[in-house]
Amino acid sequence: MKVHGRIRVVLKWLNHYFIFFLLVAFVITCCTMLFVSILETSLAITLTEADITAAAKITFWNVALLSLIFTVVDSVRRKLTVERPVKCITDAAEKIIRGDFSVRVKPQSRFGTDETFNRVIECFNKMAEELGSVETLRTDFIANVSHEMKTPLAVMQNYGTLLQTPGLSESDRIEYAKGVTDGSRRMADMMTNILKLNRLENQQIYPEVSEFDLSEQLCVCLLAYEHVWEKAEIEIDTDIAENIQVRADAELLSHVWTNLFSNAFKFTPPGGTVSVSLTAVENYAIVKVTDTGCGMTPEVGAHIFEKFYQGDTSHSVQGNGLGLALVKRVMDIMQGEISVESAVGKGTAFTVKIKRA
Repeated sequence: MKVHGRIRVVLKWLNHYFIFFLLVAFVITCCTMLFVSILETSLAITLTEADITAAAKITFWNVALLSLIFTVVDSVRRKLTVERPVKCITDAAEKIIRGDFSVRVKPQSRFGTDETFNRVIECFNKMAEELGSVETLRTDFIANVSHEMKTPLAVMQNYGTLLQTPGLSESDRIEYAKGVTDGSRRMADMMTNILKLNRLENQQIYPEVSEFDLSEQLCVCLLAYEHVWEKAEIEIDTDIAENIQVRADAELLSHVWTNLFSNAFKFTPPGGTVSVSLTAVENYAIVKVTDTGCGMTPEVGAHIFEKFYQGDTSHSVQGNGLGLALVKRVMDIMQGEISVESAVGKGTAFTVKIKRA
């Protein structure tokens, strides 16, 4: 391989030399012929065959020498201005291929180097940074999914083992079977949310925009949790304006309300209050979902829309940290806005802004 590499280098060098030889020979021949023609015309000098032969030999060796000088100079130039930055880029690319996404290429000196390489290097460094971020997200995603699956699987395994206990009473059998069902339902919900979020992030879901009554949709989604607030004795406070028309994808938007209501009831203690309001301001419809739950710190609020992030681990058994990430992605697609305000021990308020019809 080394011998073949050296042969290729020599052939490449000879190729450059041959190109320069032809170029220099052409230029010098034209200049010499023009000079001789002018000399003969102006001075009426007739050159003998011996003079012409001697001049031809001198011209040939001049062409050979100049071609050699040009080839050496061009080789040094290419080595410094082309091959060196290209080698830096290819070496960095090989490290990325091996999985090292921390590699970066230093910008080349502007003196004697084509500025185009620095633009290529800048794009390369950005690509390496993005690949590193994607790899980190992929690793975190796999770790989070594995962690989230362990809990329901362990619960299902434990209840499955208890179901095999001889002489099990009917009430215990129903309780253990319910535990297995709840665990499998949680895993199914998590897989459904992962698929939805993946399709949304990869833009495989395109909004089917239509005009509909947002007031009616909010009421329908809220009533779906009637059994939840009645069981927990949670007070419902609504202030929903009527006939607020919006243009959006009704199905995607329903996921927003479902997740916000689910979070509000999950974190509100028995006897607490969940408030839902809908108002219209100029070109926007504003929905506010407020609870009197445990609240969260500003540090937790800054990460609340990230995948698998759960600020309150005491309620982690009831969710998988994907709901608010799904809400945020839907709002981005709808070109809407969502914000959160919270205080520890006082509750949380989510505010959603959607363009009106």
